[in-house]
Amino acid sequence: MQKFSIASLSLPDDNSLVFIAGPCLIESRAMALQIAEELQRIGHEEGLRFIFKGSYRKANRTSGGSFSGIGDLEALEILDEIRRTYQMPVLTDVHETKDVALAAPYVDVLQIPAFLCRQTELLVAAGESGLAVNIKKGQFMAPEDMLYAAAKVARTGNSRIMLTERGSSFGYHNLIVDFRGLARMAESGYPVIYDATHSLQLPGAGQGVSGGERGALVPLARAAVAAGVNGLFFEIHPDPQQALSDAATQVALGEFHHIVRQLQQLYRCVQTLHPL
Repeated sequence: MQKFSIASLSLPDDNSLVFIAGPCLIESRAMALQIAEELQRIGHEEGLRFIFKGSYRKANRTSGGSFSGIGDLEALEILDEIRRTYQMPVLTDVHETKDVALAAPYVDVLQIPAFLCRQTELLVAAGESGLAVNIKKGQFMAPEDMLYAAAKVARTGNSRIMLTERGSSFGYHNLIVDFRGLARMAESGYPVIYDATHSLQLPGAGQGVSGGERGALVPLARAAVAAGVNGLFFEIHPDPQQALSDAATQVALGEFHHIVRQLQQLYRCVQTLHPL
């Protein structure tokens, strides 16, 4: 797989993984800044740069009564504060074409949710923003078909594209990761990211919320690094059990540094054995 390089994000193109990390949803300014500060600390100690991830609004929830956000502008202003205060690129999801114009001034990367990865107008609008675009592979998509999603963005003249694996539907309430798909998506020439937390979900299996198997996180993340991904995506929270979304799969903030360190060490070993 190619070296990760997204112009203007100042991300490492040396012997290091790219980490996209942050809360599933911006729940409060204090919580978001706590996470950003810890990511900055880890980055300084490990010689890494992070892309801070935070959804300003969650449009895709199992139940209509689930928490969806603190308010669009309030959350987007928090993301902008994080990138200015911590000099950290930020990423957020967009769900409709109108969301692109709303979110673009506040962030560096627009993310296309998995269920929307075939939505042509949304992909084109994201591409036309000029920002980097992270496209999550739909749970229903063959990995090689993600080339068509990327092409919709690239036709706008924007080649700053990432493709993210987040598991495929395997019957009801279950996902499975086919690691062959990582190599197939890499044939597109775009950087490939492995979503280590959403791949653990048991969608809709928790009586109106998604369940998950957090215990499988490290083994699957290690497998993805061994397979040659360019980066990893994690949702993290100071107290996952109290998270207002994806509580079953978010990683405890206090445990994240150890996970990052071991995955970075493994990545260096993989590059030594099989240079990318």
